[in-house]
Amino acid sequence: MKYLLLSIIFTIIALIAMAASVRRESLAARLATPAIFGLWLLWLWQALVKGFAVPAILLPAPSAIFTALSANAGMLAADFVQTVLRSVLPGYIIGCVGGFLLALAIDRSDFLKRGLMPLGNLVSAMPIIGIAPIAVMWFGFGWQSKAAVVAAMTIFPMLVNTIAGLGEAGVLEQELLLSYAASYPVTLLKLRLPAALPHIFAALKLNSTLALIGAVVAEFFGSPILGLGFRISTEAASLNLDIVWAAILIVALTGSLSFAALALLERAVTFWHPSYRNPN
Repeated sequence: MKYLLLSIIFTIIALIAMAASVRRESLAARLATPAIFGLWLLWLWQALVKGFAVPAILLPAPSAIFTALSANAGMLAADFVQTVLRSVLPGYIIGCVGGFLLALAIDRSDFLKRGLMPLGNLVSAMPIIGIAPIAVMWFGFGWQSKAAVVAAMTIFPMLVNTIAGLGEAGVLEQELLLSYAASYPVTLLKLRLPAALPHIFAALKLNSTLALIGAVVAEFFGSPILGLGFRISTEAASLNLDIVWAAILIVALTGSLSFAALALLERAVTFWHPSYRNPN
């Protein structure tokens, strides 16, 4: 009964606060709405687990997860370095840069477009469950195999989005540059790449989450004694669900912050795009 009454009170307060923040256009108000909603969900989670006495082995309370996160901060920090900095980041860079360069090559060659695009579709359709153990056998148990899986997962979204973006430049603008005898590099740098930036950033944001998923899943199939995927696998086998959820929380926050940082960078770089113009 105590948790029910507190939940009702907290829900009313949260709804009033979110309604007030939605009416405002400031950055603080836009950030407040998801923050309040997130806190409300956490409270409901805590109240349901405690109120209905849900066993921790099924679903630990948020308070238990944060306690496990604090108690195992050093271990989880080492796992973060292994997974994110040593596996995700190199694979993300290789996949995104490789996909971008392949898109430029395909843009110049119909032969490559007919040959590489079907192969790209084939690679993108391959399940990560199948790629990960093969990568471990090829590149070993270190970060190299995880980076290879990440690169395989991220190269095709960048390839497809860049090709689509390069086709966004207007025909009249391209004909104007041709009338000035502009070369392909000039047309690419001055017109077509700027027009493609929204598509490129869309691929970068999509890949920021795909890369984390790929690295974590790849660690299930072989890893040194570090890594967030390794930690999730081993602690789940030991029924330490609070540590499992703490590792999941780190992965989720990392993906969300990466996506948000890329979104802010996109807004700064493509401020001229119609989607960012104020209709008023």
